[in-house]
Amino acid sequence: MSLPISEGEGTMAEIMEAMVQKHIPLIEEAGRQGVQILCLQEIFNTPYFCPGQDKAWYASAESVPGPTTDRMAEYAKKYNMVMIVPIYEREAAGFLYNTAAVIDADGTYLGKYRKNHIPHTSGFWEKFFFKPGNLGYPVFQTKYAKVGVYICYDRHFPDGARVLGLNGAEIVYNPSATVAGLSQYLWKLEQPAHAAANGYFMGCINRVGTEKPWNLGKFYGTSYFVDPRGQIFAQASEENDELLVAEFDLDLIDEVRATWQFFRDRRPETYEKLVEL
Repeated sequence: MSLPISEGEGTMAEIMEAMVQKHIPLIEEAGRQGVQILCLQEIFNTPYFCPGQDKAWYASAESVPGPTTDRMAEYAKKYNMVMIVPIYEREAAGFLYNTAAVIDADGTYLGKYRKNHIPHTSGFWEKFFFKPGNLGYPVFQTKYAKVGVYICYDRHFPDGARVLGLNGAEIVYNPSATVAGLSQYLWKLEQPAHAAANGYFMGCINRVGTEKPWNLGKFYGTSYFVDPRGQIFAQASEENDELLVAEFDLDLIDEVRATWQFFRDRRPETYEKLVEL
């Protein structure tokens, strides 16, 4: 999804509401199509303000659960659809996180993941806005599947992706906001590798368009789904506001894991001394 209005075109509240209103038709369309699990993009209801260092955006953070998750829970319940809802979280004054809430198909709030790896490089000054996550790598038993969440920059680190698999994830969603020229060549490399190394599906979500006043570059979209063999089986465009829908055969997880025996043959005890270093 691209940003409909930005700074200079409305107040912060108007910008955020415009972004939510732009999402609602596609959320409704997902529901009409019978989508069972829907994941939105990283901090879906604001610009991706991290290329700047304007503390005014602290005011866009809210509690989780809170007003936005409550609002999205209505759609989850209406359509019997699990939703992963990434927003800017305020836990307390000065405690701000890049967070994704997981809402079950009956509208029940199941919990949240907080982005663990926070970049501060190449125009993304995220340590100005976010504390590192402190909730580990939870997996949520939803109506349809066991779901884990990784967020954007997390994908550069295989450790958490592995923990999500060890914690039982069948599908890992990675809501992102990343631009051409920085990470595009890695976009289709790292996440299929995580899926193949851990024997689960991944849903990889990236926003589209450019955002004023930062103009850091073009968010290149190319959202996709990848199976436990590391094969991309559905992909969205680089340019368009778009709903990407595909079917996941969860039986493929058993088939792949029976072939490769990732969890039987893995030797975490041999890594302990490396971690100690």
